[in-house]
Amino acid sequence: MSARTLKGKVAVIAGGGKNLGALIAHQFVDAGVKGVAVHYNSNASKAEAEKTVAELEAKGAKAFAFQGDLAVVDNNTKLFDETVKRLGGVDVAINTAGVVIKKPILQVTEADYEKSFDANAKAAFFFMQQAGRTMNQGGSIVTLVSSLLAAYTDSYAIYPGSKAAVEHYTRAASKEFGARGISVNAVGPGPMDTPFFYGQESKEAVAYHASAAALSAYSHKGLTDIEDIAPLIRFLVTEGWWITGQTIFANGGYTTR
Repeated sequence: MSARTLKGKVAVIAGGGKNLGALIAHQFVDAGVKGVAVHYNSNASKAEAEKTVAELEAKGAKAFAFQGDLAVVDNNTKLFDETVKRLGGVDVAINTAGVVIKKPILQVTEADYEKSFDANAKAAFFFMQQAGRTMNQGGSIVTLVSSLLAAYTDSYAIYPGSKAAVEHYTRAASKEFGARGISVNAVGPGPMDTPFFYGQESKEAVAYHASAAALSAYSHKGLTDIEDIAPLIRFLVTEGWWITGQTIFANGGYTTR
């Protein structure tokens, strides 16, 4: 089969209003995507999501913003149904959303645990499920996980623990959806230079993370940039469609298996 392209396709991007999600949306439109559903979680992200939608429309694409907590199962149904209604179908589904909680095990509360697993595992599962239900043949699903899945470290139990479930969802979905030509993968960045990273890290921890990758000396900050990840995701949903059921670490050698 010839390599796939994004020309004329429709994408759903969870967490698509800012940071990595917004960059992916822009790169998809630049590559020919005709429509993008830009998901955002809360009112705090509304302005950024609407700005991204306006920018995509200025490039000639159709786009709309959709707000909802994807840990609420029905919101996934509404997101994909609205995309089909407005844009005519779904070809690519990217989930960049998630929550980081960094605490020693003895300090983790039940509320922390539920918040982490709701955002990182439950939401990812039902996003993937609804993508599989509505997606056109030959589509692609990619979920962001974390390179901490291969880390030996303290204070990170429930964050990579909740992301670990996504590896299993990815393998199962790739097997179940494969007959329709749908590839399903997970991408695990290293610590990324976005506000998502800095909120829970001390200056000392930031300095460590910035020096830990094998390629750190060749990076301006030593951290993963969103520009390092977006092209990989674009590859997986186009020329790299034959890759499926995998978790791919893109972290400059921060962790490995």
